[in-house]
Amino acid sequence: MPKRTDIKSILLIGSGPIIIGQACEFDYSGTQACKALREEGYKVILVNSNPATIMTDPETADVTYIEPLTVEYLEMIIEKEQPDALLPTMGGQTALNLAIELSENGILDKYNVELIGAKLPAIKKAEDRELFKTAMDKLGLSTPKSTHIASFEEGMKCLEEHKFPLILRPSFTMGGTGGSIAYNMNEYTENLKKAIKLSPTNQVLIEESVLGWKEYELEVMRDNKDNVVIICSIENFDPMGIHTGDSITVAPAQTLTDKEYQVMRDASIEIIREIGVDTGGSNIQFAINPADGRMIVIEMNPRVSRSSALASKATGFPIAKIAAKLAVGLTLDEIPNDITKETPASFEPTLDYVVVKFPRFAFEKFPDADATLMTQMKSVGEAMSIGRTFKEALQKSIRSLENDTYGLEEIETDIDEIRIKLKIPGWDRIWYLAQGIRQGMDFEELFELTKIDPWFLYNLKQIIDFEEELRKSAETTPIELLRKAKEYGFSDRRLAKLMNTDELTFREYRINNGIKPVYKMVDTCAAEFKAYTPYLYSTYEKPFYKIAISDQLSAVSKGETDKTAISDKLSAVSKGETDKNKKLSAESCALKAEVECEANTTDKKKIIILGSGPNRIGQGIEFDYCCVHAVFALKELGY
Repeated sequence: MPKRTDIKSILLIGSGPIIIGQACEFDYSGTQACKALREEGYKVILVNSNPATIMTDPETADVTYIEPLTVEYLEMIIEKEQPDALLPTMGGQTALNLAIELSENGILDKYNVELIGAKLPAIKKAEDRELFKTAMDKLGLSTPKSTHIASFEEGMKCLEEHKFPLILRPSFTMGGTGGSIAYNMNEYTENLKKAIKLSPTNQVLIEESVLGWKEYELEVMRDNKDNVVIICSIENFDPMGIHTGDSITVAPAQTLTDKEYQVMRDASIEIIREIGVDTGGSNIQFAINPADGRMIVIEMNPRVSRSSALASKATGFPIAKIAAKLAVGLTLDEIPNDITKETPASFEPTLDYVVVKFPRFAFEKFPDADATLMTQMKSVGEAMSIGRTFKEALQKSIRSLENDTYGLEEIETDIDEIRIKLKIPGWDRIWYLAQGIRQGMDFEELFELTKIDPWFLYNLKQIIDFEEELRKSAETTPIELLRKAKEYGFSDRRLAKLMNTDELTFREYRINNGIKPVYKMVDTCAAEFKAYTPYLYSTYEKPFYKIAISDQLSAVSKGETDKTAISDKLSAVSKGETDKNKKLSAESCALKAEVECEANTTDKKKIIILGSGPNRIGQGIEFDYCCVHAVFALKELGY
């Protein structure tokens, strides 16, 4: 389907200043959207109040306004620019809420501005907890037992139908703002007042507790021909009760059976159609009861979200860019994949690796703050890592946090404190979990305390057991054991400590013994098609042995030698047989260890730019801005 020609200019609302739950992910999505729309020939009018963003650079949009994100200022800009359409799905909850206000106040109708990407009924159906529950009931999909209230009195009355603990979820908020868990009447009354105040519509959903259930997310995209693709499945390491922004997350999901995944996939497609998101991406969250397998729908974000940025980086699929193009009428099969150049966006990404996101907290800046992780997001940034296995990706993500941790280090503590730390989750729970495994706590108790899936616990135990194996063989560690350690994601510093040496000595020893990283592509297709603009991650692999044969293979190709005899000799070499009558001569055969590296280096001069790592207080999006412009400048100079 061709792009729309009845609209010429499009207004895009940014997400405003960085706050918990709405950070630089939305600069990423907004920048992608601006470029995609301009690429299609549309005039883009951008409004954002945060100057430290790529999207507010003069060359990103055609017209940029750095103004307060309020209805009053937006109306003045709409009156001046007369846009044909408003794309509200790229600026987080801020943009979505402003789009609702502009529509309900009659401003969009007054100036003939059309909402694209997500219409008002779809936004309200997804964001209004009561309407969303009704939609799920219509589809026959379960949601937590709940009551929708709009006043303090209604909230108190609903206690006749519910028992503690209860989850409070305000409507139209971001990052779980105002959300909480109430275990008793005192907590409930206090939290209810806050939730009502923080909801723009004073609406709050009071729902049954699903604490301890497994949590999953699916990133879904739809075009105006009703084609739907699943971009990525994401699993939370931590169970329900901890905001997904504060949980370690893994992509693709690791503990779903194929049947469970297909049920979840089918439900996601039904949901995006029922809610009415005509074009673009949505994030849909599910929970599964580990006791009986019951699946429920938690919520849906009818827009690009924090998880969309993670899914984009995890898969190589530019969700915001594709969503912007879908909003102006293109279909998934018409949009080419930038990485492969030959597959369309209707091809669902394939992952042959594991991605782990680890949240970064800043409680050291606020020592009096409650560091307990709950339904309201508290992390200020995150690190993402990629590996061939969950163990590798997890350990890489831990040392990417830049908080002086290089693995699952030991903690000076006792069993009683460990039990408390596991039952009341904090940012450091995974280290206490590892220490509990070291001190002999069994899986049944660990699961009861944390509700973390046993598969993840087993992977942690494999790491801890491997550490003990390394300690025992510190004097005479086999090379293959060190290679396996690197495949598990261990850092040189952590390995040096386990083997009673220093980091530099260990690194030199590792490199001298040929244990070096190789680089693999994130190419959206698991190497099925050639990749032209991929990005890369490092990993360690066992070498495969390549047999180079000179004269005899040449003779085979000319038909001058018995092919069967050569085959027998190759087999003998691969088995390590030393019988001179069977083995090929050293002059004609060489056994060479190789690993497959997918980095295509060039002869051009190269410069490394080091980024600033995960966002934290005092070091945020400004440094991403600097790095991006450094890249642009150096590319212009030919590097």
